[in-house]
Amino acid sequence: MKKSIITVVGKDTVGIIAKVCTYLAENQINILDISQTIVQDYFNMMMIVDINKSAKEFGVIADDLAAIGTEIGVQVKIQQEDIFNSMHRI
Repeated sequence: MKKSIITVVGKDTVGIIAKVCTYLAENQINILDISQTIVQDYFNMMMIVDINKSAKEFGVIADDLAAIGTEIGVQVKIQQEDIFNSMHRI
């Protein structure tokens, strides 16, 4: 299983989760775990996803998600799980 971490951060607005999740579903990317919170007016979401069944390459998915973020006014990033874990090791 190729797990990846998606983070979404920015000013809260209607439709953030819908837009991101619609893209994931359309590209056969399964959400394994999800956490989201709103602190004052700021939205923060972290997802663990399985990209194994997606026909798109990782770089294309990353570019698509970044473009969706720009469109809706938030920052959307995806990282491969092993890289994410390496970056967050103490």
